[in-house]
Amino acid sequence: MKLKYLGVIFDLDGTLAYTLEDIGASMNRALKLRGFPELPIEKYQGKVGWGINQLAHLSLPEDARSKEATTLLASDAAKFYAETPLVHTKLYPGIKDLVNALKSKKVKTLVLTNKPDSIAQQVISGLFPPGSFDYVQGEVKGKPRKPDPACVWELLVELDLIPANTIFVGDSEVDMETAVAAGCFAMGVSWGYRSRDVIQKAGAKRIIDTPSELLELF
Repeated sequence: MKLKYLGVIFDLDGTLAYTLEDIGASMNRALKLRGFPELPIEKYQGKVGWGINQLAHLSLPEDARSKEATTLLASDAAKFYAETPLVHTKLYPGIKDLVNALKSKKVKTLVLTNKPDSIAQQVISGLFPPGSFDYVQGEVKGKPRKPDPACVWELLVELDLIPANTIFVGDSEVDMETAVAAGCFAMGVSWGYRSRDVIQKAGAKRIIDTPSELLELF
């Protein structure tokens, strides 16, 4: 018998929305403020996904990656990003239709991102109508974050779901590692910030090329 999926967890950056330019612009502004060289926007493609602190660490020159410099840079970048999170950010084609279709099928939908929670809420509310998702969770200090599976399990308990009936959709190795560790169906997307090879090796059970392909599982 085919397993019935009742919930979908979405990553945000590179999965639901193209956010790279706004993230990169904020980090570059912070780098410039601290006297470090700015990076081309495309260089951020492989650096996002682990949260603002790791992004700051990876954006610094290798010989300047001290804990203090990373903390200051992350703080500055988060502040700048909160001011301008939706300048260039846009949904990928077909995402809004997918979310609406899942809602019409009574599938529970969640967003789980390592983006600071306050900014995650801003971005989602700026791109989607109210009530589009059952739950939106960004990074909160002191709480587990991807790839720790505990961040998934906490959300599933909130919505009366279990890993076996939940699909985890993401574009990076961070997402696939999280999905595998949590016991969810790991679904990669090809339109995000990582290559098919990277997400395949990280444990993706399937990789889709268009959002509508996800509906085949329902």
